[in-house]
Amino acid sequence: MTAHFLTLDRVSYRLADGRSLFSDLSFSFEPVATGLVGANGAGKSVLARLLAGQITPDSGDVHRSGNVFLLPTPGHPPRGSVGELAGVGPQLAALARIEAGSIDEADFACIGEHWDLRERLAQHWQAQQLPDDLDPAQPAARLSGGQAMQVALSGAWASGADWLILDEPSNHLDARHRQQLYAQLQQWTGGLLVISHDRELLSHMQQIVELDAHGLRRYGGPWQHYAEARAAERDAADAQLDHARAQHRRQQRSAREQHERQQQRQARGTREAKQANQAPILLGRQKQRAEASHGRAQQIQNERLQASAAQLRAASSAVQATPELALFAGEGERGSTRLLQATDLVLPYGCSLPLQLEIRRRQRIAVIGDNGSGKSTLLRVLADHLPARSGAVQRLAPLALLDQQLLGLCGTRSILDSVQAANPAADPGELRTRLALLGLDAQRIQRPASSLSDGERVKGALASVLYADPAPQLLLLDEPGNALDLGALQALEQLLDAWPGALMMVSHDHHLLQALRPTQVLQVTADGWQWHDPRP
Repeated sequence: MTAHFLTLDRVSYRLADGRSLFSDLSFSFEPVATGLVGANGAGKSVLARLLAGQITPDSGDVHRSGNVFLLPTPGHPPRGSVGELAGVGPQLAALARIEAGSIDEADFACIGEHWDLRERLAQHWQAQQLPDDLDPAQPAARLSGGQAMQVALSGAWASGADWLILDEPSNHLDARHRQQLYAQLQQWTGGLLVISHDRELLSHMQQIVELDAHGLRRYGGPWQHYAEARAAERDAADAQLDHARAQHRRQQRSAREQHERQQQRQARGTREAKQANQAPILLGRQKQRAEASHGRAQQIQNERLQASAAQLRAASSAVQATPELALFAGEGERGSTRLLQATDLVLPYGCSLPLQLEIRRRQRIAVIGDNGSGKSTLLRVLADHLPARSGAVQRLAPLALLDQQLLGLCGTRSILDSVQAANPAADPGELRTRLALLGLDAQRIQRPASSLSDGERVKGALASVLYADPAPQLLLLDEPGNALDLGALQALEQLLDAWPGALMMVSHDHHLLQALRPTQVLQVTADGWQWHDPRP
C-alpha cells in the first residue's frame, strides 16, 4: 500500500474574530496511528479541518496525498440525516439520482468505486447491533449519543479513505463498542490521526503529537510513553526554575554587595581627598578614573542581572505553560438525609421497565449500560428536563444536571454570564479566579459560548453547576469527561474524590469511574434495572 502523508508548510490561521490560532506552523504527519492531544481551545479540531481540506489557511500550504476522511465529533442531538451523520450524504444523494436516471458526470465522479456503499453501511450497522430499521434517510436526532457515534464511525470504515482523521471517536461509546473501536483502529492500514483525551484509546497509538501555543511536538510510543516524557519534562522544568531562581538571587546579592563596596570606596576617597595635600587637577583625574571603573563594573553587573532575570522568566514560563487546573467541591451538608426518590419510574425512551430509586447524601452511583438503553434519559427525567412515561420523582434537595446538550452555554451568551446568572450574589472576582483555575482566561470567559471549543463549554457548564446558588447537594453527570483535556480530566477526578454531596454519573471511562469510587452500580439491561455492589 502506498504511504500517504499530511504536511503543514508554514501554515497560519486566524479565527473569525481575528484571533491568531496558528502562526508559521510546519509539521509532517506520518502514516502511522497517531494520537493528537492538547489543551481545550488549542485548535485541534480546526487543525483537523485544515488537514482534511475543509477550510484553507490564511497563509502557507497544506499538502496531502490520498483521500482524507474527517470524522468530527457529532453534535448532541446530531443534526441532519443518518447518512449525513455517517459523512456520506453527498455520495448517497448522488447514488439516488443515478438510480432515478441521472447521467450527470459529477454524480458518477462522486460515487467513484463505492457502488455498494449502502450495503457496506448496513453491514457495519448490523455488526454494531444498531436498530434494524435504521435508514440513511432518517433524522439522526432519533439516535442516542453512543448510537450517533457508531453511525459516524461506520462512515469512516466504509469510506475507503487513505487517511482517517477522527475527532474524539470514543465519546459516548459504551464499554463493548469502545473495545470494538480499539480493535478496528488496530486493523486500519491507512494513515490515522485521532484527536482524543481517552487514555485507553491513546494507549493503542504508535505515537503522540501534542499541540500547544508553541506548535506541534512529536512523542514516540503510546500514551504511557507520552505521560512519562511529559512528567520528566515538568520535573526538568521545575529543576531549571529552581536553578534560575538561585542564580538570580546570587546575582542580586552580588549587585548589592558591589553597590555597598562602591559606596564605601567613595566615602573613603572623599575623606582621603580632604586630608591629602594634592592639586585639585590630580584629585579630579583620580575621581574620573574611579567613576569610569565603577561605571564599567556597574554595566557588567547590570548585564549579568538582566541575563539571570531573563533566564528566570524563561524557566518560569516553561513551568506555567502546563498549569494545574482545579475545581472546588464546596462544603455541602453531611448526613443520611434523602435527596431524591423515584417510585415505579418508567422512562419515555430506552428501558421500558420500572425503576425504584432512592438517593441519600454521600451516595455515589455509577450508571452503566449499552448505548441507547436509557442512561442519559434517566438523568434528564430525574432532573425534570424530560417527563417520565409513568411513575413519580420526589426532589427533596437542590440538584444539578450536567448533560451533553449544555443548553445553558450556547449562542452569544458567555461563560461568565452563565456562571454569574447561576450565582448573582457571588463576588465576580472570585468567580473569575475559579474560572482561571479551569484554564479559562479573562478573554475566553467573555466570548460568545458558540465561539469556544466543546471542552471549554464543558468547563463552563461545570462551573455553572458547581458554583451555583443554592449549591447542589446532588450532581447528575452525563459523560462529564467527554471533550475535556487531560489537565481538566485530572481536576474532575480530584473533584469527584472530594465532593461531599451525592453523585450519580453516567460514564464509560473507567478512569473516571474509578475516581468516582461508587457506593453502588446501577446497570440497565434488556431485563431491566439491576443494582450491583462495586466491590469485587
